[in-house]
Amino acid sequence: MIKFNELLIAEATEYEFKSKLETNRPKSWLKTVSAFSNSFGGRLYFGVENNGDPVGLSDSQETAEQISRFIKERISPIPEFNLTVHRIENGNNIIMVKIPRGDIPPYYYIGDGNMIAYVRVGNESIPASPHQLNELVRRGKNLSFDSMPTDYKITDLTFTIFEAAYKKIAKKVMTEKEYISFGMCRPDGTLTYAGLLFADDSPLLQNRVFCTHWNGLTKGSKGDDAIDAEEFQGDIISLLKNSHNFVRLNSKVRWKKMSDHRINKPDYADRAVFEALANALMHRDYSVIGSEVHVDMYDDRMDIYSPGGMYDGSLIQELDIEKVPSIRRNPIVADIFNRLDFSERQGSGLRKIREETEHLHGYTDEHAPEFISTPSTFHVVLKNMNYGGLTSSAEVSAEVREEVKAEVRLTQEMLNALIEFCKTARSRREMQEFCGIKSDEYFRGHVVNPMLSLGLVKMTIPDKPKSRSQKYIRA
Repeated sequence: MIKFNELLIAEATEYEFKSKLETNRPKSWLKTVSAFSNSFGGRLYFGVENNGDPVGLSDSQETAEQISRFIKERISPIPEFNLTVHRIENGNNIIMVKIPRGDIPPYYYIGDGNMIAYVRVGNESIPASPHQLNELVRRGKNLSFDSMPTDYKITDLTFTIFEAAYKKIAKKVMTEKEYISFGMCRPDGTLTYAGLLFADDSPLLQNRVFCTHWNGLTKGSKGDDAIDAEEFQGDIISLLKNSHNFVRLNSKVRWKKMSDHRINKPDYADRAVFEALANALMHRDYSVIGSEVHVDMYDDRMDIYSPGGMYDGSLIQELDIEKVPSIRRNPIVADIFNRLDFSERQGSGLRKIREETEHLHGYTDEHAPEFISTPSTFHVVLKNMNYGGLTSSAEVSAEVREEVKAEVRLTQEMLNALIEFCKTARSRREMQEFCGIKSDEYFRGHVVNPMLSLGLVKMTIPDKPKSRSQKYIRA
């Protein structure tokens, strides 16, 4: 005998209540059987009101037989399920139908002239979208998107960046045999999508990262333009490194002077950022055409977005990240990232992000990373540890400038000369001509933006960062 009210109080993602068995409208509960089988499993309780109050069933044995018959007749393929009868405090019986995550999806509801696969979203069972249905089909065939063949041969493209990274770690040269064993190409030389992702100048359009540093707490909150923005496309290794470098260039390392030492206070834990970016590129859904990873930096936080929710359909905010199972959407890409030391071992990425952030000086529970997912999106939100009035970047000492000068990509002598040159307000063009650098993009990305980020110079018109009248002056 169980005290039902002490166990469950309302319908949720993994269970649903029915006061009685609907035999005239079986779709009302069979769609949930389909959704549980296609998603991450769950339980159906018959004899329980929507608010969680048990009312019991008049004939639990007959009801159990009808439930079993309807599932076998109306769900295809027939899913695994288990029926148990429980007696509750008032002497009545309720039936629990336990439905595990199915191994051969999609599981369709068949009836009323329809054949529909359902998925679980929150406490609702909804029809799978065409994209979700394709993913269920691949899962049922034990295929992942990154293992599928493309129209490219390995001889059509080059892999210099990947091979250099592999040689640095493995101390040996990649061979065609290893490309096959890694899952990057097939024995006939046809590239898989995993191979295409690692190819130089990858032709896969959705293999992109958009990075934006916004001025304020929301997009466009201080003027119409961003402080800095870059779009990266190409091989997945370069995407990881370029987006990581963008975050570094648009972050500050402040400091606190103690009696006998100095405490560095970075905005973000560098390893946590790298891990979050690696996870976004590893686990995103590459089958969504026209999608990309986004890195949005604001004054108080950084939001790393990737297409595709949790692969099993669950919501990360409802889970304990210490117990999140390792179910990988792109197992080949994840394995290669692990071989290249770009990611932690299976299933530990989110925990690593949290642990690295917790090690930062001044960390409180308010700075805890947030992990948020929907059926089609995944967000990692990292909090800026220095938001809210810590040591101003304008107070960076000569000692700190010496440590960070490499980020500005200038010699110390040239950096000092440029800072002195900006004693009088200068335009970006004047600064660029002073340094003798021809590339506008390089100068903006590797000189001006880092100097702003490090507090070496400041804008004369901060509310309009891209104003034609904008000038820069020594901070």
